Amino acid sequence: MFSAVALTIIGVLFVHSAAAYWGEIRYADAAPFAVKQLVYIGISITVAYLMMRTPFLSTERFWTLFYVAAIVLLTLVLIPGIGAVRNGSQSWIAFGPISLQPAEFVKVALIGKLAMSMKKKSGQKVWDWRHFALILLPFALIMMQPDLGSAVIMIVSAFVVLFVAGYPLTFFSLLGVTGVGAFAALIAAAPYRLDRIKSYIDPWSDPLGKGFQGIQSLFAIAPGGLLGHGFGNSRQKYLYLPEPQNDFIFSIIAEETGFIGATAVLLLFVCLLVGAFGIAIRTAGWKECLVVSGMASIIIFQTFLNVGVVSGLLPVTGVTLPFISYGGSSMLTTWLAVGAILHFSRQKID
Repeated sequence: MFSAVALTIIGVLFVHSAAAYWGEIRYADAAPFAVKQLVYIGISITVAYLMMRTPFLSTERFWTLFYVAAIVLLTLVLIPGIGAVRNGSQSWIAFGPISLQPAEFVKVALIGKLAMSMKKKSGQKVWDWRHFALILLPFALIMMQPDLGSAVIMIVSAFVVLFVAGYPLTFFSLLGVTGVGAFAALIAAAPYRLDRIKSYIDPWSDPLGKGFQGIQSLFAIAPGGLLGHGFGNSRQKYLYLPEPQNDFIFSIIAEETGFIGATAVLLLFVCLLVGAFGIAIRTAGWKECLVVSGMASIIIFQTFLNVGVVSGLLPVTGVTLPFISYGGSSMLTTWLAVGAILHFSRQKID
C-alpha cells in the first residue's frame, strides 16, 4: 500500500511538471492534466477500496462476469463508429469527453478468471485446454486493434499464473519456441512494427521519424546525471519529447531528479513486487495465491516494458508506466489490481 500510494503521488507531481507546457499550449493553463489525473486517482482508489471490501471478489462468478464484460467491450471497440482511432490503433471507446481503453481492463479480468478457473483433483493440478481459450480470445481481439504492448503484458501475466499453478517447464519451453515464431510473424504482418525494430537497432537512421521518440528520451535521461536538473526544470518537455506526461514520463523523472530519483522510483516498484508476492505466499488458498501473483505480474511487467522502452533497451511501444503516467484507464486498471491484492491480503494465513 505504501509503494502504491507513494508512486501515485509521484505520478501527480510529474504529470504536472511534464505536461505544464502542453497544458499552456492546449488549454492556456498548466494545471488541467494534473487536475484530471487527481480525478482519475480519486475514482480509481474508490473502486479499489470497494474491491478490497466486497466478498464477491473471492467468487469465480464475479470474475466470470468481469471477463465477459471486458470481452464485450473489446468487441465493441472494433465496430466503426464506436471505437475511436488514436495513434494508429482503434483501442478506445469514447463517451463524450470520457474515453475507455478496454484492453487495459481485460488484463485484470483475464487474470482473475484464469486463476479462479484452475482446478485441483486428488491433490494434483489439472491442466485444461479451456485455459488457453480464455487467453487467446482477448489476445486475438486486442491484436485486431492492434495493440501489441497490451497483448504482450496480458500474455506474460497469464503465463505467470500458469507457471505458479504448476504447468510443466517443458510446456513453457515449447511455448517459448512457438512464441518466437509467432512474434516474428506479427512483425512481418505489420510493416510499422518492423520499422520500430529497425529504429530500435539504429534510431539515428531516421532521427526525425521512427527514431525520434527514442532519441529524445535518451536526450532527457543522459543529461540528468546524478541529481538531475531539479523538479520542473526539464528541457525535453518543451515539445521535444511528444506528450511527455504519457508513455515517456519516466524520461522526465530521470531528467529532473537524476539517477538517484529514477532509482528511488524503481525501488518503490521493487518494494511493491516483494510485498505482493509476500502476500501471495501467505494467502489462505491456492486460487487466491494465483490471483495475487497474476495481478502483481501485470504491474511489474508493464513497468519493466515501459522503463525498457524509455531507456532504449526495448523497441518503442505504447505502454504506460503504472501509477505514474497520465490516463484514466491505466490508473483504474492498476488500482483494480492493487484492490484485488489487498482483498486477498485480508485472508492471509497467520
